[in-house]
Amino acid sequence: MLRLCTTTFALTFLMVACSNKDTNKGNSSSVEANPTASSGAPAMSRDNPLFDEWNTPFGVPPFDNIDSSHYLQALRAGMAQHKREIDAIVGNAEPPDFANTIEALERSGRALSRVSRTFSAVNSANSDETTKDTARTIAPELSAHRDDISLNIQLFERVDAVYQMRNSLSLTPEQHRLLEEIHKDFVRSGVGLDAPSQARLREINAELATLAESFRENLLNDTNRFELLVVDRADLGQLPSSLVALAADEAKRRDHDCECWAFTLQRPSVDPFLQYSPNRELRRRIFEAYADLGNNGDANDNNAAASRMAQLRAERAALMGYKTHAHYVLSDRMAESPELVYELLGRVWKPAANAAKAERDIRQEMMRKDGVEGELQAWDWRYYTEKVRQANYDYDEEALRPYFEVTAVRDGVFALANRLFGLTFERRQDIPVWHPDQQAFEVREADGTHLAVLYMDFFARESKRGGGWMNALRQQSRDDSGRRIAPIVTNNFNFPAPTAEGPSLLSLDEAETLFHEFGHALHGMLSDVTYESLAGTSTPRDFVEFPSQVMENWMKEPEVLALFARHYRSGEAIPDEIVEKITASAKFDQGFKTVEYLAASYLDMAYHSLDSPEGVQPGSFEHAAMADIGLIREIIPRYRSTYFAHIFAGGYSAGYYSYLWSEVLDADAFLAFKETSLFDAETAARYRQHILSKGGTRPGMELFDNFRGRPPRIEPLLERRGFL
Repeated sequence: MLRLCTTTFALTFLMVACSNKDTNKGNSSSVEANPTASSGAPAMSRDNPLFDEWNTPFGVPPFDNIDSSHYLQALRAGMAQHKREIDAIVGNAEPPDFANTIEALERSGRALSRVSRTFSAVNSANSDETTKDTARTIAPELSAHRDDISLNIQLFERVDAVYQMRNSLSLTPEQHRLLEEIHKDFVRSGVGLDAPSQARLREINAELATLAESFRENLLNDTNRFELLVVDRADLGQLPSSLVALAADEAKRRDHDCECWAFTLQRPSVDPFLQYSPNRELRRRIFEAYADLGNNGDANDNNAAASRMAQLRAERAALMGYKTHAHYVLSDRMAESPELVYELLGRVWKPAANAAKAERDIRQEMMRKDGVEGELQAWDWRYYTEKVRQANYDYDEEALRPYFEVTAVRDGVFALANRLFGLTFERRQDIPVWHPDQQAFEVREADGTHLAVLYMDFFARESKRGGGWMNALRQQSRDDSGRRIAPIVTNNFNFPAPTAEGPSLLSLDEAETLFHEFGHALHGMLSDVTYESLAGTSTPRDFVEFPSQVMENWMKEPEVLALFARHYRSGEAIPDEIVEKITASAKFDQGFKTVEYLAASYLDMAYHSLDSPEGVQPGSFEHAAMADIGLIREIIPRYRSTYFAHIFAGGYSAGYYSYLWSEVLDADAFLAFKETSLFDAETAARYRQHILSKGGTRPGMELFDNFRGRPPRIEPLLERRGFL
C-alpha cells in the first residue's frame, strides 16, 4: 500500500541551505550570545534560549524554555550570522580549495539551521497564532536570504574554481559527491542568469514562499472550522467504541451540551465515519466538506494560490531554460524526465483502473442488495467496501483496533528494529518535548553506543497539520575530528487520541503509517556520512520514500504481528484465523487505493507540465485532467487541488509520483528478505550498509543496485497489487 506522508522536505521554506537544496544542515553547535546582524537586525536578547548553549540531554532543543515569541528574533539573527559566514568565505584571500570553500560552505549556517529546523517542526505539529504569524513574516525573508547565497556570483566563482580542478584533487567519493551537488545546485538556482532575470527570480521565489505558507495555513484553518454533529446513536452504525468515545469527547470539547458526537475533517474522524455510518445523507455531507477543503470562496480558499503557484513555477522554469516546471524538477531526479514518469504511471494506471471499475460494480450490487436505489456515489465507497470485506473475508477491519493499541504498535516497530539492526529504545523523561503528548527516546546500538534521539508525537489536534511525517531536528554528520554528531529525529502522526473510555487504538492502515514513518526515522538515525547535507533523507525525492515503504512490508507478516499484536485488555495474541484473513485480503480494494493515488499523481504532473498556465482555474482544470485519464466519477483524487499540500505547500511539486517510483524499489527490495528470512541478519546488514547508512552520498539507483545486485524490477509491485 502507498503510505502517503512527508518528511522534512515538506518544510523547505525554512530549510535554508547555502546551496539552495531542499534539505539542510542542522547540528547542535552553539550560537553567539549576542550576534548583531549586519543587515540591521536587533542584537540577541540574553533571555532568548535559542541562542544560549543548549545544555539539554544530547543537545536537543530546550522546548521547556522556548516561547513562540522567541523564534522570529532567532531566525533573523541566524540569517545575519550566516551572512557573515558567507562573506568570510567570499573574502578569503587564499585561493579557493575544497577546505576553505566547499567544506566552509557546508559548515556555514549551523546557527540558522538549528533554529529553523526547530521552528519548522513546532509550527507543523504544535502551532499557535504567534508561530503562524512568524511563519508568514519570515517566509519571504528566508527566501531572500537563500537567494542572496545561491545567486552570489563571487561565491559561485570560488565553488566553480574548485569544481574545475576536481579531477586533480585527492577527494574521497563523498567529498566528490558534495562538490558535484553544491556546484549543480548553484547552477540550478540561477546563478548564471543575467541581472534582470535574477531580479525576477528573486521576486518569484519570495512570492512562492509566501503563497506556500498561506496555502498551508488556509488548509489547517479550513480543516478545523468544520464539524458534523450527530445526535442519533443509530447513525454511528458499527463504529468502534473507541472512536464513538473520541467523537463524544470532541462534542464536549466543542461545548455541545447533549448526548451527541462530533466528527471533523481530520482523517481519524472522517474516514471511519464514512466507513461505518449507515446514514447516507450524513456521509454525503462530511465527504463533500472534505472534498471541498480550501474551495469554499472564503478567506481560506486556496484556488487563487494554487493557480498563481503553477504560473510562477512555469515562469521560473522558463527563466532557467526548461520547457516546464516538471522538466526542471525531474532533471535532478531518478526519473529524469516527464516522459519516464508518465510511462511509469501508465503501466500501472490501466490495470488499476480496470480493477477499480470491477470493484465499483461489486459495491453497486451490494448497495442494491441493501435496498438503496440509484447510483453508487463517492461517499458510498468506503461504507460498501467494508460490507464487501466482511462478506468476502469475514472480518471487520475496525474490529482489529483492540489488537493495535498505539503503544503496542510502537513497541512492535521498536522490536523489529532490534531484530534487524540490534537497536534499543529507552524512554527519557528528562528530554524536553514540545507537547505533553510527545514522547522522547534515546536510541542505542547493540553495543550500547548512543545512536540518536527519537521523538514520537502520535495524536491529532487542531494545532497540528494533517498526515504523518518525519523531521530531522539535527542531521547526522561528523565534525572536523571525525566524531559522529548524532541525529535528532521526529515522527509525527494524526492518530485518534485516548479517551476516558480507553487508550488510542489504531486501524490497520494507521498501524502501517507508524511503520512507514519509522522507516523514515531509521533512514535518518542510521545515517553514517561526513557531511550533513548528504545525510539521512537528503536524497532525490523519488528515492526518499523507498526506505519508509520497505518498513510497511513487515507490519502484516505473521512473525511480526506476533511481536506486538495483542488485545489491549486481555493480552490475547491476535488469533491466527484473523491473521490469515488479513493476509488473504492483502489485495482487497487495491483498485480504489491505487487509482485515487495515481489520479493525484496525474493531477500534479498536469499542473507542472504546462508551459503557460496563466489563468488556470483549478476546478475546471482538475476536471479536465481527470477526464483525460478516464477517472471514474465514484473516485476523486486522493488530494484535490485546493488541499494538495504535498505539491502546493510542500516539496513534492512534479514529484508526487515518487511514492509509486519508490514502491517499485521497496517491493523488489523486500523480496531479498522473503528469499532468506524476515529477520535475516546478513540481509539486514547489507540493507543498512548500502541503503540506510549512505544518505545521498551516491545516486539512488546505484545504492539499490549495490544492495540487490541488479536494477529494480516492476513485476513485484504489480504482483503485490494483484495486477499481474
